[in-house]
Amino acid sequence: HLRIEERFPASGLARVAADLEGVTREAAALAASIVRPHVGLRVLVRVGVTLLLAVLVTVAAQVKLDRSASGWSDLFQGLEALVNDLVFVGVAIYFLLGLEPRRKRQQILRALHTLRSLAHIVDMHQLTKDPERLLGPRTASSPARSMTAFELTRYLDYSSEMLAIVGKVAALYVQEFDDPVALDAASSVQELAVNLSRAIWQKIMILDRSLPADV
Repeated sequence: HLRIEERFPASGLARVAADLEGVTREAAALAASIVRPHVGLRVLVRVGVTLLLAVLVTVAAQVKLDRSASGWSDLFQGLEALVNDLVFVGVAIYFLLGLEPRRKRQQILRALHTLRSLAHIVDMHQLTKDPERLLGPRTASSPARSMTAFELTRYLDYSSEMLAIVGKVAALYVQEFDDPVALDAASSVQELAVNLSRAIWQKIMILDRSLPADV
């Protein structure tokens, strides 16, 4: 951020770098919080699971075995009710056990959405920074040429560095959280950053090949 601000003061890219700096500083804390167990939530889940199992045991204890004709009918009705309660309790326990992972997943997905937005903003700022602005003739609607070849190269290089940071922070979020949804979202952000950075480096290579060595 400081290097961009010193080279291109008050530029849009510098403001994006400031935002990325803030996100990066918060990334380590968020990644650490994802690893730590949520003690309060786990206690509530255990209490809920215990109550559900107690209800299931109570219902099962009420099923009585009677070998008379009417007793068998009552037994089947009781077993049917027990099976229904067993399915309900199983679904409820599954839901409770998934509360903490889902909560952490939502935190990661929100953070990854922010990174994805920053990657697109970086790309938006470098879109008009084309080598042809230096190599070819201008038209009436062409943007003003305010950068030298060196400055344009540095601008594109800074953009590529920022995209690399976006990809690394995305990996940081999921390094200790083995959730398929979060891993897939982080991979998509990394892939986006790599693809955008590849396009930027194509511009840099065009500049290196087309401009004289003393420019």
